[in-house]
This record gives sequence, structure tokens and C-alpha cells, in this order.
Amino acid sequence: MIKVAILSYWHVHAQDYTNDTLNHPDTEVVAVWDEIPERGQKKAAELGVSFYEDLHELFANPDIDGVVITTPTVMHRDVMIHAAEAGKHIFTEKVIASTNDEVDQIVEAVKKNNVKLTVSLPRLNAGYTLAIQQLLADNVLGDLTLVRTRLSHDGATQGWLPDHFFGKQECGGGALIDLGCHPVYLARLFMGMPESVSANYGYVTGKEVEDNAVTTFRYSHGGVGIVEAGFVNRFSPFVIEVHGTLGSVLYSTHDEKLWLRAGDDKAWQEVTIPADRETAYQQWVAHIQQDTEATENIGLAVDLTRLVQASNQSAAEDRPVRL
Repeated sequence: MIKVAILSYWHVHAQDYTNDTLNHPDTEVVAVWDEIPERGQKKAAELGVSFYEDLHELFANPDIDGVVITTPTVMHRDVMIHAAEAGKHIFTEKVIASTNDEVDQIVEAVKKNNVKLTVSLPRLNAGYTLAIQQLLADNVLGDLTLVRTRLSHDGATQGWLPDHFFGKQECGGGALIDLGCHPVYLARLFMGMPESVSANYGYVTGKEVEDNAVTTFRYSHGGVGIVEAGFVNRFSPFVIEVHGTLGSVLYSTHDEKLWLRAGDDKAWQEVTIPADRETAYQQWVAHIQQDTEATENIGLAVDLTRLVQASNQSAAEDRPVRL
């Protein structure tokens, strides 16, 4: 049995990963730490496990095998490096960290200490993503010309997103670094890394961080990627569009169907969506058990921070940023 500690309930998905740990047959929650002791003590009591006020004391416990990290983003570098140095396997909420330098330090510590790192990038494992990847592998769409990915909700306008999600220092940004991570890594997955990034941010609700964001990726072959994210849109569906010289494929949660038109097709054809593959959490457990590496997952997560950092710089300086 893999014994897991939950490090902080700052993130809105912390309870989800707690449930993943409780529901997996090979993992159990044995400890909690939180940068806000009262919150951590309450969660530990609910779970019937030990609460650690001193994180170093938790890391020193040889009975703890791995940690789920859902701390404020600004704490990721220090917490992950210390976890790796203590020999604890790491499952973390995206992003790995908000800057490229911090990500490099974390990845180096993970490799040096031979611990297993997996990042929560859930839409990589969705059936619609797998189906689109297969179409691309089969060259059904030809040379890609445009990828558009969109994810948005009304957390800022309806007030259900925690206030601390609008703190620039804690979070490293707003809509793009949080919700926008998903369309960013999908655009990167489908079209590769661009040569430059241009971003525009909006502040509809007057928060410290952006609540409305668009970032575009420019490619040397003429292709364009468009990523959209927001906290201010009531009924915006999640959208993927992948267009090429031979065809297009579309997915949206407004009908949860995948549509393809390519070659000589006279109309749009519905594509069967395969089952989702195992979750990122399940993959993390398998990597621990089988002594394997989450190579693709980590690579995409590293690129995710590169693209988010470049987008933040572009928006701040009002100019394209070359990678």
C-alpha cells in the first residue's frame, strides 16, 4: 500500500485528489499538512489521520511514500524540491510552477532523487483527445493550419471561485494559468511548440489578475494556435477545433460529440469517441509500482509553463514573445 500525505487544501481540486487517493485500491491517506493550520487540522480530523504543522517533520517520516501537492502555486518550487530530496513521490496540481527556472529546478530534483512525478493534466486522457490524436497520426487532416481551444466558466462573475484564486502573488496569474492551462496544453499537444506567443488579457471584474484571456501561438509553417480562457462567461462550452489542409475536426461540450469532415466528405461525420484512458493519478501510482517515468506528461507540463510564462510576458509588455 502506498501511503500518501495531502499537502494543503488551498486548491479547489484538493478534495478531488483526496478522493482519488481514498478510492484507489493501492493508496491511502495517512497525513495532512496545510499552510493554514486550522484548515489542515479540520481536514485531518475528517479523514482520521495525523496533521503535521511542521512540513519538515512530515517529510522526515519514512512511512510516507508520496505526496499530493495542492498548495498555492507560489509554494510549489520549495515544497516539491523538499519532497524530492526526502524521497517522496509527487503528484501535483498544474502548473508545476509559474516560471521556467523553478520548473527546471523541480525536474532536476526529481531526477536526482529518483522519485516519480506526475502532473494533473486530465484532458490529455479524455477520449476526445485520444480520438483527435489518432486522426492526426493517420494524417486525415493534412498539414495543420489552425488549432483553437477554449475553456471558460463564470467563477468570477458568480462569486463561487475562492477569493485567493485572484491573488497574483499566490497564483502567478489568473484565468490563463488556472483554467487556461487545459486549452494551452491541448494546443501544444496537437500542434507542437510555437515560435512565438502573443497574449491579450482582460479584467472584467477588476480583479488583481486577468479574468478573460486569449493567447495565440505562431508557427514557422504558417499555422496558428488560439487559446481562450475566462472566469466571466456563463454558458461558454469547452471547445476544440483542429483544422488542416485536408479537413477539420470539432469537439464541444454543447453536444459532447466529435465531428469530422475531410477529403471528399459532403457532410460532417460523427466520430466514435473511445473510452478515457486511466487518470493522471492512476498513472502516477502505476509509475511508482512499475518504476517507470511519466515522460510525456512531464514534457507537456514543462512546455505548459513555458507557454504560460511567455503569455504573461506578452500581455504585460504588449508584444509578441519569441520562444
